[in-house]
Amino acid sequence: MSKHAFIFPGQGSQFSGMGKNLYETNEAAKALFEKANDILGFRISDMMFSGTDEQLKQTNVTQPAIFIHSVIAFKTLAEAKPDMVAGHSLGEFSALVANGTLTFEDALKLVSIRANAMQKACEIKPGGMAAVLALADDIVERICAEIKAETGEVVVAANYNCPGQLVISGSVEGINIACERMKAAGAKRALVLPVGGAFHSPLMASAKDKLAAAIANTTFNTPNCPVYQNVVAKAVTDPTEIKQNLEAQLTGAVRWTQSVEAMVADGAINFTEVGPGKVLQGLVQKIYREAVIVSY
Repeated sequence: MSKHAFIFPGQGSQFSGMGKNLYETNEAAKALFEKANDILGFRISDMMFSGTDEQLKQTNVTQPAIFIHSVIAFKTLAEAKPDMVAGHSLGEFSALVANGTLTFEDALKLVSIRANAMQKACEIKPGGMAAVLALADDIVERICAEIKAETGEVVVAANYNCPGQLVISGSVEGINIACERMKAAGAKRALVLPVGGAFHSPLMASAKDKLAAAIANTTFNTPNCPVYQNVVAKAVTDPTEIKQNLEAQLTGAVRWTQSVEAMVADGAINFTEVGPGKVLQGLVQKIYREAVIVSY
């Protein structure tokens, strides 16, 4: 029997006006937006509806904004009965609300702590990320390992987005060296991304510690369906394991390609992307051409 997967986007999918229609047309959605404003202590809804691109790019705004939009959109879908869920990086928190592991309130508090801790980690250890196109994963991984061994600079494979699209993360110097070497090895492009730090790399260690402390003090329920977590790329239902994987995600890789493949292997044919943008829709179609996917 075919199964239905609900998937949730991460940082980079934000846009000015996100969620405004939900706020204006749905009373339950409006109440959740106001609850989010109260929890965060500022009117993030105003920034979401009319903020500039620059304001929405700030990690401490971007992450809660995407989470809020995704979860409220999910809650307004009357027919939302996932057989499995997954989220790309930050989107994993949205997925954990969708399958009942976390409450909206608790997850939003964790997302806010995560965003602020990541912002701090970027200031402590500046870094960057780059997209490598049309180069085999194992070649990218080998080049990263060689740079670390030769120079001591941190550079790792961070986001396995789809076949032929892998994002690397690390120190500014490590990324610069890696881009040159990736191109020399045959990459179609190796493009430095406009992000503020080395997400999903060892340079996020200080943020991981802060998030781990917050996760330890948060109730994680037994989910009503499996979550396919970024760092293990397989179905997880045990709350203790979910916690550990969520902590590991900050310094570990987002294995999105592998997660989608695992969902398909477990019966997923229908995918619904919930939240701003359609980034994941495009990635899923590249990973599994037969997928039936919609964005909401």
